[in-house]
Amino acid sequence: MSELLIVILIAPVLACLGIAAGLPAKKTALMTVLFNLVASLLLAFKFQIGSAGYQFVSSIPAMSLGNYFNTNLKFGVDGLSLLLLLLTTVVSAAAVAVVPNDIKRPREFFILLLLVVSGALGAFLSIDLFFLYIFHEIALIPTFILVGVWGNQDRKFAAIQMTIYLTLGSMVLLAGLLGFYFAMPENVRSFDLEEIRVALTASPLAASVQGWIYLLLLGGFGILASLCPFHTWAPAGDAAAPAPVAMLHAGVLKKVGIYGLLRLAVPFLHAGVHQYVDLFLILILLNVIYIGVVTIWQKELGFMLGYSSVMHMGMLFLGIASMSVLGLTGTVILMLAHGFDIALLFALNGEIRRRAGSTHFADLGGLAQRMPKLAFLFVIGGLASLGMPGLANFAGEIHVFFAAWKAFPWWVTVLAVWGIVISAIYILRAVRNIFFGDVPSTLPQSEDLVKWSQRWPFVMLALALIVIGFYPRILTVFVQPVVNSLLGL
Repeated sequence: MSELLIVILIAPVLACLGIAAGLPAKKTALMTVLFNLVASLLLAFKFQIGSAGYQFVSSIPAMSLGNYFNTNLKFGVDGLSLLLLLLTTVVSAAAVAVVPNDIKRPREFFILLLLVVSGALGAFLSIDLFFLYIFHEIALIPTFILVGVWGNQDRKFAAIQMTIYLTLGSMVLLAGLLGFYFAMPENVRSFDLEEIRVALTASPLAASVQGWIYLLLLGGFGILASLCPFHTWAPAGDAAAPAPVAMLHAGVLKKVGIYGLLRLAVPFLHAGVHQYVDLFLILILLNVIYIGVVTIWQKELGFMLGYSSVMHMGMLFLGIASMSVLGLTGTVILMLAHGFDIALLFALNGEIRRRAGSTHFADLGGLAQRMPKLAFLFVIGGLASLGMPGLANFAGEIHVFFAAWKAFPWWVTVLAVWGIVISAIYILRAVRNIFFGDVPSTLPQSEDLVKWSQRWPFVMLALALIVIGFYPRILTVFVQPVVNSLLGL
């Protein structure tokens, strides 16, 4: 099965070459991402549940500079990375499927979109930290281009802002990764997570060293995951991005920041996390409360969804801060739930823009009369976002809230729970303004998602939210052994 994992990684790159050589752009891209989706499901069925270690591992020597720098192209999956592989393949299949047939310069668009997918896959499947970083950078570069060239209004400003912030975050992250590498004893230095685990289990880093390394990693990964106050690039970028790009960025790429903290801070920097937990909690509550209030004041659906995504990152960070099995399990469930949910909502945002000509609340109204299927799917995504029981977000959030109640003073959890109330306000207001009331006379005639070929990407994402919401154990059986292992260190 390790060969299948490598095929999943290289399939988007081969598809890029095929499209560049003249193959039909959308058909080739769609066949590739659907193949990866089926292959990742096959890996999940073959995965040995209950094991905390990596499976289907393959390794290729990549670079060696004596005792100073050694790294390998090493790939594999454990329960955590397998779930993120499934998230990436599901969202990428939906993202490619919703690309309009009349997209300008389709060949270039699909090549760049597949490079984003390839970078995300590489980041989640890399066991070597150096290549985790490299693959994430590979995903970011085409993202900037896609926003700047194919984006909506203010796309150039959004692309420049994203480039500046995320480049700064990448530089801080690189400093943290190098600091982590050189802080290890010289005879055991490695970027390989399995080798790091063995070395630091025998000889953990000093508490003082863990502190400054954790701050660098929190700054780098935090910027990539839009931790307040380094978040302003995210709403503007996601609002300006074409719907498929926003789906991949908000639904998948932001999770690399959370994933990095789970891989490094939780198992190897315990003392650093506890040393700066008060600072972390302040930033988390700013994400939840301050950004939540900002979200309420948005007048355009794309910006509302962008700020909503930033707000929900606070819930993910809160689970990490708890440093408990319950909290980390909730964080992983919420990573997938938020990924599917925000991808569904951004996809529907793109359909509303294309059919109604605008996503400003003042220009919309009564769309449920004309597009009941689209309205129904949006309500599912909206209810998931506000934490409705029976949908995926609730399953993750309830884990995080119970973990926070046990780990922190009571008022931290109370303030975090207010995020649910805030979410309900802006989601229900958006549903009312867009889908109910009178239809404005200026609104162009528009049709619903009539054909199954138009509906299946949205239905797939909605079904993922429902299945996880009713049966979260489908995720926890994979992730709990990994979480227990991470905290066991």
